[in-house]
Amino acid sequence: MFHAMSWGIPFAAFMSGASLLMPDRFLQGAPIAAMIAAERPTKAGAVPTIWTDLLSHLDSHDVDVSSLKEVIVGGSACPPALMHAFADRYGIQIIHAWGMTEMSPLGSVCRSPAGATGDDAWGYRYTQGRVPAGVAARIVGPLGEEMPADGKSVGELEVRGPWTTARYIGEDVPDPDKFRDGWLRTGDVGTLSPDGFITLTDRAKDVIKSGGEWISSVELENALMAHPAVLEACVVGVPDERWDERPLATVVLREGAEASADELREFLATKVAKWQLPERWAFIDAVPKTSVGKFDKKRVRSEYAEGSLDVTEVE
Repeated sequence: MFHAMSWGIPFAAFMSGASLLMPDRFLQGAPIAAMIAAERPTKAGAVPTIWTDLLSHLDSHDVDVSSLKEVIVGGSACPPALMHAFADRYGIQIIHAWGMTEMSPLGSVCRSPAGATGDDAWGYRYTQGRVPAGVAARIVGPLGEEMPADGKSVGELEVRGPWTTARYIGEDVPDPDKFRDGWLRTGDVGTLSPDGFITLTDRAKDVIKSGGEWISSVELENALMAHPAVLEACVVGVPDERWDERPLATVVLREGAEASADELREFLATKVAKWQLPERWAFIDAVPKTSVGKFDKKRVRSEYAEGSLDVTEVE
């Protein structure tokens, strides 16, 4: 019950009369695929890394997952390539959602507006969606100024509402690092569109600050994971004498696939600005994960600092 998921989907299932399947610790692609085939669920929810593993298993095994229609993905942004792969190959729609335990827990859900089709609908689906009635959201700049909801201005997402916490247990007054004038500081960085769609580009602690400019580690990861040879990619900021920080790309290749750092950098150059391209690359067996399946970027940074990664530098 410590996690946001536990405060959301189980209660929603009970209140709507839906049966609930709990996979326990068996969160790998093979047992999840077997459970879907046997129990025939229609909806599911988990972080993107779980679905990456499931997709890899489904692509190499004949398993009937036709009962599954929608997957709610939260915890971190889902790579667009993963969303398209499930839709095109298995008819499964991945729906972005965002929230926090502090929000009890729902923050936003992404449903494309009525009438949106094709690329327009997909553009909406890449976002984290809109907040429900009762929740207010805003984007705040580095000096505490509210940024315009223009879909371009980047800042920290702040939220408030009747079921959003105003302070933590044991605090007589709200911690200013976590709360601002009644708003919860989420620690997520992104934009807010004129029609209320939230796009989260990174965690504040994971944004790469290079030469006075911000680089989104999530944008680089999603672009890399669109390469057919890449299973997972985790990007972190590492110290750089000239630019303060530069991106380090750690990459897990698909079984039997090959790709060099030069090839991946060239692929990435078609998707992001040249100054954002990582110079440092490391090929690893698996990206370290937290207890809830998110990329453990703190551990990746630590491994780089300790010199335990085999890093290739590419200019």
